[in-house]
Amino acid sequence: MSVRLAPSILSCDFTRLGEELATLAAADQPDNYVHVDVMDGHFVPNISFGLPILAAARRVSTQFMDVHLMITQPERYLADFAAAGADGLSVHAESTPHLHRAVQQIHDLGKRAGVVINPGTPLEALRPMLADVDLVLIMSVNPGFGGQQFIPATVERVRTVRGWLSDIDSPAELQVDGGVTPNNARALVDAGASVLVAGSSVFGPDGPAAGLARLRGALA
Repeated sequence: MSVRLAPSILSCDFTRLGEELATLAAADQPDNYVHVDVMDGHFVPNISFGLPILAAARRVSTQFMDVHLMITQPERYLADFAAAGADGLSVHAESTPHLHRAVQQIHDLGKRAGVVINPGTPLEALRPMLADVDLVLIMSVNPGFGGQQFIPATVERVRTVRGWLSDIDSPAELQVDGGVTPNNARALVDAGASVLVAGSSVFGPDGPAAGLARLRGALA
């Protein structure tokens, strides 16, 4: 199975955003993503960035912008994020009572639709949506901050959801976000993950090219 890496720019040096994105483009496999974590200080206990940063990233990068909305009632802003340059939009199952409507709206905007689930939410909350989405994101930390420790139980959650996707012959990608490092990347892929989000382990002191190389090495 081909595995995509999705470096999270939440961990990048924002004074050098254009340079960081250029480094990712040069170092990445061509089918990798740029992961954009949007936090509103309400759904999660932190505020990150929003539409202007996404628009700036879009102006200097042709890579797939994988936008993860950690915001309350995301359906209010889907059109704005699509216009700012998102290629894919992922919304949390916990963030809206109208999850199916939000997914429909994303598709109507011509974007790939993802659904996200927090570590403490039963996986069953995903099942009604699996036939309708392009991506399922399993959080392996509690969302809201970068640099958290990976929750080991995530591996079995990934294995379960991969089984469900296989049962319905779904082509949806299975993504993991939070504490992903070279130490756990192989276990996640073996369990069925096809996209790995990584922030701190990519944007380290020796730069994103080296961080990506370490992750790819762990998967070789």
